[in-house]
Amino acid sequence: METHRVHEELLRREARILVVGCGGTGSAILGGLPYLHQAMIAWGHPGGLQVTVMDGDTISPVNCVRQPFSRSEIGMNKAIVLVNRINLFWGLDWQAIPQALTAQTLAPAYAGYGERHLRPDIVIGCVDTRAARAVIAKSVTGSSTTGYWLDLGNHATGGQFVLGEPLNAQNKRARLRLRTAAELYEELVNPDLDDDHEPSCSAIEALDRQEPFVNTALAQHGLALLARLFRYGEISYHGGFVDVANARCAPMPVEPLIWRRVKRRRRNKPRDGTFRVAREVPFCGTPWRG
Repeated sequence: METHRVHEELLRREARILVVGCGGTGSAILGGLPYLHQAMIAWGHPGGLQVTVMDGDTISPVNCVRQPFSRSEIGMNKAIVLVNRINLFWGLDWQAIPQALTAQTLAPAYAGYGERHLRPDIVIGCVDTRAARAVIAKSVTGSSTTGYWLDLGNHATGGQFVLGEPLNAQNKRARLRLRTAAELYEELVNPDLDDDHEPSCSAIEALDRQEPFVNTALAQHGLALLARLFRYGEISYHGGFVDVANARCAPMPVEPLIWRRVKRRRRNKPRDGTFRVAREVPFCGTPWRG
């Protein structure tokens, strides 16, 4: 089995992380990152994590059902609320950017934010549309120096988490370069496939659309993957597919042959819109949306 070695510079200094999205999955990821930070320090890492969070949404009553917000916080910005809460509890100096995700707000020079905040080593995308994911994909490729992109997305009963190394100034073409979610599953960054449903306007509708704890399960798997990467310096899988309804998780191995097969089968998908998933990466749900 092939393995991926962590970028060495991330073991010599603090690792800069940008979390995009503070909804169900993003808030769960953000809530777990302080524990990863503390664990890294205990393992002897010289700086742990420096985290910036971006989200332009404000808290609504429906958000108080499946997300860690209270009714007293309705109307406040999600990123500011969560980061202030974490900084006060843990004594950290993480930063919030209360702006919506766009190509401009992801630019390193945006709004005077420091270089360490918008020149991230790892971008964690927790967005719920293909259009937003496409913006992230474009921002981490080309001249970007982002080392990793961890994408998390979900449907009603499960979802995916994929850690990739986008093709950019930092990551050159190589046999074992971790393929990103956008490279393996091109439909994930196709805005034409987004639906036009409005956000759920009631707690019942929100729960009908997605079962509780799907976001948390995905976030825990993503955090565990990052923990293994920093603790052991290498990983043999770089993502997976979670099915909460059937208590299943299928890992995505670091294996170029599987990457080629996945891309080939996605290109040859039937015209009826269904998808064939490579046998090496089994998944028992429907294609995920966010």
